[in-house]
Amino acid sequence: MTERKPPEMAFTSWIDQQIIEAEKRGVFDSLPGTGKPLPAREEADYGQAWLRDYLRREGVPTEELLPTPLRLRKETERLAAGAQSLRSEQEVREAVGELNQRIMDWRRTSAGSPPIFVPLMNEENIVARWRDAQSVRPASSPSDAGRTPAVIAPVRHGWWRRLRRCGS
Repeated sequence: MTERKPPEMAFTSWIDQQIIEAEKRGVFDSLPGTGKPLPAREEADYGQAWLRDYLRREGVPTEELLPTPLRLRKETERLAAGAQSLRSEQEVREAVGELNQRIMDWRRTSAGSPPIFVPLMNEENIVARWRDAQSVRPASSPSDAGRTPAVIAPVRHGWWRRLRRCGS
């Protein structure tokens, strides 16, 4: 399709002509799925199913489509559950610090966004849990492999701290 559309021809008829010529040349004969029925889908769910299939084919995690505060909350939960697998206390502190920094950056730039609060992670609490897991790790049994640790409660600052920071 290197030729240009003639000025006197309408786009739809010119496109139809290009498709007919391609069919005659056999361009569409060996496409994947030729002769197979289309997968059955409900009409109401078709748009979402198409999007899910597209994301799966392209390798895009659906989490990337979430708004920033929800994505940060998921990362907080994931880090709280997986901190025990990190190799050193320094790695735990760096991971928590990096996530807390991204949360603070989002808080600074989200002036016009919906008010979804994302709590900071308590670094000392995560490190304490990591230490407990390290001391228990050699004695753990294979049956513990499927268990997931409890989610760590977010840091709660009293109302007086918030007022002090605001200058009231």
